[in-house]
Amino acid sequence: MEKLMKTNRRDFLKVAATATGGLFIGFYWSGCDSPKMQVLTDEEVLSQAFNFNAYLSISPTGDIVIYSPNPELGQNIITSFPMIVAEELDADWAKVRVFQAPLDNEKYDRQLTGGSGAMPHSWERLRKAGATAKFLLVQAAATKLGVDASELTTSNGEVLHNGKKKFGYGELVSDASKLTAPDEVPLKDSKDFKIIGTPVKNVKNNEMFTGKPLFGLDFYREGMVHAMIQRPPFGMKIKSVDDTGARSVPGVTDVIVFKNNVAVVGNSTWPLMKAKRQLRIEYEPDGPIESSFDHDRIFKELLDSKNAQVMRKDGDVDAAFKNAAQVITSEYQCPFLSHSPMEPQNFFAHVKGDKVELVGPTQTPERARMETAQLLGIPKENITVEITRLGGGFGRRLRADFVVEAAELSKLLDKPVKVTWSREDDMTGGAYRPAVRYRFQAALDDQGNMVGYKLRGVGINAGNSTRENNFPSGSVDNLLIENIDYKSPITTNAWRAPITNFLAYAEQSFLDEVALAAKKDPVKFRLDLLARAKNNPVGEIHYDIDRMKGVIETVAEKSNWGKSKELMQGFSVYFSHRSYVAQVADIIMENGQPVLKKITAATDCGVVVHPTGANHQVRGGIVDGMGHAMFTNMTFENGLPKQRNFDSYRLIRMKEVPEIDVHYVDSGYDPTGLGEPALPPTGGAIANAIFAATGKRIRTQPFIEQKEFSEIRLQIRRA
Repeated sequence: MEKLMKTNRRDFLKVAATATGGLFIGFYWSGCDSPKMQVLTDEEVLSQAFNFNAYLSISPTGDIVIYSPNPELGQNIITSFPMIVAEELDADWAKVRVFQAPLDNEKYDRQLTGGSGAMPHSWERLRKAGATAKFLLVQAAATKLGVDASELTTSNGEVLHNGKKKFGYGELVSDASKLTAPDEVPLKDSKDFKIIGTPVKNVKNNEMFTGKPLFGLDFYREGMVHAMIQRPPFGMKIKSVDDTGARSVPGVTDVIVFKNNVAVVGNSTWPLMKAKRQLRIEYEPDGPIESSFDHDRIFKELLDSKNAQVMRKDGDVDAAFKNAAQVITSEYQCPFLSHSPMEPQNFFAHVKGDKVELVGPTQTPERARMETAQLLGIPKENITVEITRLGGGFGRRLRADFVVEAAELSKLLDKPVKVTWSREDDMTGGAYRPAVRYRFQAALDDQGNMVGYKLRGVGINAGNSTRENNFPSGSVDNLLIENIDYKSPITTNAWRAPITNFLAYAEQSFLDEVALAAKKDPVKFRLDLLARAKNNPVGEIHYDIDRMKGVIETVAEKSNWGKSKELMQGFSVYFSHRSYVAQVADIIMENGQPVLKKITAATDCGVVVHPTGANHQVRGGIVDGMGHAMFTNMTFENGLPKQRNFDSYRLIRMKEVPEIDVHYVDSGYDPTGLGEPALPPTGGAIANAIFAATGKRIRTQPFIEQKEFSEIRLQIRRA
């Protein structure tokens, strides 16, 4: 008889990594030669450690404890931040121990993850934290030796005198901790970096691979109850609730109607999922909603309306178009998208009188605390927030709705509560990437020069659906950019690379259309516009022309742009979140069909702190951008998404990822963010390559649902 083995989801991950290698090895999760990081479990070491600043403590044992303040959601900040501190400290990386810091606004500034801003914001602060501690350690050693501090050097966790007498950092911490730190300390020259720029392993690899409870879904507290919530369709409110069937499910202890929600409460999530299906809730409209979901009609009406907000205007646009030798007009549209992180929303809350304990995955712990304080009417200082590792976020966890739900239920029940969303909850009750439609127009003179440019964006709860100061603004004499924001009951939220995630695709595809009409090479066309912006700028320039030019020229060189008769290539470049990324997609024809073979990317994100993590971010951004441009859609009916789970919400698959070739441009700048910038250019590069190969221009996402795409039957080959 065959022996059966019981496994859990973490065992599956470990088995999958060993058996297939695809998920882990394909993304080089362990591919580096740095010392293995072990997780510190010795509480005695921690209790003996001397604090030098908010980020750094050193134990007499020589162990170095570094606290990472920003939430970790896969961007590898929990490794990159400590690398910066350890670099300036000249630490022995094998002795570095890393912990996630809880929310503490007195110790840390901007303790959030979003907008690819953590690294540029914290770069100098982290360097100073390490350099200050090193300065004090050196001073302590100088006193012991009776020499001037200038005679001492540091290396690998030691202070040395003439390369002979030396002290380990652990021997110096007691004396060093009593010294007063100066306001300013010298920082290293980048040429002397030994840790920054090396492929250090993720500090949490061991814990992840061995299934330690790191994520919010793993969190458990003795005595807590579980809750799951049925939320209303968008634009609807509860009319009546019959909870008889739900209460009869074994394991359900209570059903609570609060605000416009119905919560089922019990001892585990499985009976709650069954109980939710037994709820009989009748809804009624909460105001007029029938027309709110007819998005095609909304887009058509607003694109032609005269009530747009002017975001930027340069020159005499009307005259430029009136006198143009040629006018090109195109419209591009994208759907709503779910953030769909692998870990659905969840949070733990324990309200104890006028104090609250919050634990869970949040990108904005301070927002979680503030909204909880506002809900309960208590001082925010009475609320603690412990940040678990996030199983993805992509902007969804910038909100605090799931945190407030947990706090409110804990208050109502007078018990510690963990609220968990199912995948269907996440899809149907979430906040989405806004649906947007753009109308572009370009005016060409008889020499093929772009003398006029118009963009009108219409977004559904998108706020400003344009980035009016991004390229090509500043390079065109006559330019008009307008925005219209339509208010809908559908909640929207920042989605990875907000607005630019689709705007870049639309802009870069349209610029290829203009280059074609002007009979110019797409890369040269953009370089000529940049030269125009540099030599004779129109209005203010809000992007770095030389950095954008640098990635364009690099990707053209690395991809052999235009040098192969067999390759049909598509180009795209974009500036977002302070960084610049250019991409080229390669398509070849096999048996009369187009095959996407490769995407080459050139990135200027300033100093690359952690090359392994940076490669993950660029590759992940490209895969994310490609998958959502080609496959993913969310449509609504009667206030609910039709797509409720991954059986109908189509995501990209591993076999659909082509070869990705990543390069970096060293522009000499400090780090400028990398969690989002690689995503925006991807769709445009692929769409432009498809046009080069087939003559089919795809202007609406997802590609897979468009007639033009179905006719060409694009295939993808992995190297």
